[in-house]
Amino acid sequence: MLVIFTGNGKGKTTAALGAAVRAVGRGQRVLMVQFIKGPWPSGEDEVQVTSSKSQVASGKGGSFILKKMGLGFVGILGDQLPREEHVKAAKNALAFVSAKIEEGRRKNEDEYDMFILDEVNVAVDLKLVSIKEVLAVAELVPDNKVMVLTGRGAPAELIERADLVTEMKEVKHPFNDGKMGKINVEF
Repeated sequence: MLVIFTGNGKGKTTAALGAAVRAVGRGQRVLMVQFIKGPWPSGEDEVQVTSSKSQVASGKGGSFILKKMGLGFVGILGDQLPREEHVKAAKNALAFVSAKIEEGRRKNEDEYDMFILDEVNVAVDLKLVSIKEVLAVAELVPDNKVMVLTGRGAPAELIERADLVTEMKEVKHPFNDGKMGKINVEF
């Protein structure tokens, strides 16, 4: 199943994390790879999601692994990295996800039940990776697994391929009143 959380509103990564919590609660294993978010800390970096109840119920327990592979926002907020470094990081992130899916297939045991590609839609929009590359990785996901793509500006080709698409719409946001992001809400 391919799920997309997109739109100009808040909550795309948060929705993906909610899906991850549900999966872990059912004893499943989740891999989240962040394509844009850089080295500054956010709440999800600090959490180790495990559930002893799931371990008892499923015999194997759920887990949540977060790989922050992006180098930060591209071309804004003081970014001084060459564009090529951002491209390389995004391509490495996509290759990492692809390798994890293929590894599970080779071993005939799926290491992960859910793959979250956080801000990959933005990486496509910035031309760090192509739609074709993202679709190729999405096609590798077995039918009994879930891949979640987040980020504003999901391209029509990805939306067409997806099974479930939710668009977050901004109605009101403190940024518009000049207020800074709030811990636990924005990061």
